[in-house]
Amino acid sequence: MNQESIWVIVLLIVLALSFDFLNGFHDAANSIATIVSTGVLRPNQAVAFAAFFNLFALLVFPLTVAATIGKGIIDPSIVNSHVIFGALVGSISWNLITWLYGIPSSSSHALIGGLIGATLPKAGLSSLIWPGIFKTVIFIFLSPLLGFLLGSIIMVGVAHLCKNKPLATTDKKFRHLQLVSSGIYSIGHGGNDSQKTIGIIWLILISGGYVSTTSSSPGYWVILSCYLAIALGTLCGGWRIVRTMGGRLTKLKPVGGFSAETGGAITLFIASSLGIPVSTTHTITGAIIGVGSTQHISGVRWGLAQNIVWAWIITIPAAALISCIGYFVSGFLF
Repeated sequence: MNQESIWVIVLLIVLALSFDFLNGFHDAANSIATIVSTGVLRPNQAVAFAAFFNLFALLVFPLTVAATIGKGIIDPSIVNSHVIFGALVGSISWNLITWLYGIPSSSSHALIGGLIGATLPKAGLSSLIWPGIFKTVIFIFLSPLLGFLLGSIIMVGVAHLCKNKPLATTDKKFRHLQLVSSGIYSIGHGGNDSQKTIGIIWLILISGGYVSTTSSSPGYWVILSCYLAIALGTLCGGWRIVRTMGGRLTKLKPVGGFSAETGGAITLFIASSLGIPVSTTHTITGAIIGVGSTQHISGVRWGLAQNIVWAWIITIPAAALISCIGYFVSGFLF
């Protein structure tokens, strides 16, 4: 950005934090849909519960995912205010579109699509860091598959352990255990998703000359503000998507909610430890479908699941297209 005026830097940081808030708002369903649909917590209790553990993730994860977003998707040396503006406008716009229609798409992949779409008109394909992009794209498929496998395996294992116990006893026990699984999943959600915005602000500060490319952190104020923004977004909750994830996709009881959340949480912890900006939406959707499929193949509404998968496929190119337009529009603004 070549030391652009401070107001442009502030504008972009505010826009990035707005994306972070919207990420939490849009993806609140990932953390709370199962615990709401099983009746363990009321909606207002669930969002407060999830928001707390989103923020608690600050103490758990190193900045591996933030480093991937800030330094591993596009070449930081070609970034300017127009690239960042276009990327954020594209990802925010796609999040709003999918929220409006109640589609649980990926905020993560919207952001990555935004970065790619805004970079191409600036510097072309050579500015993309392909290993980071390929790693992310591979996990578009791996994260729901791993969530599916873990969710179904845990569900089958739990069903085997509890097969001779009264249904009422099992239900009561897993209502308590689901509080644990939901909390752990919310930690994984906050740890992976908040770091994406940390990475964007890190990129803003690097390209503006305010932070060195060799720095190991963008500053504690950035980290804290991003975790607070996503927690606040989760607290406000995106109820359209909660309804899709929590009731329309499959019917869950506490034992199923526990299995789905635990399978999803394990997937998120693995991805975050590897520095992979995985989609929490893909992960929990795969886990919920995995749990539903163990009960009966017709227990999953496969038509709805197919529509969700199509939304996953088009998220990166759609966000990239909007971001490309945003890049050119920014030239008229500053």
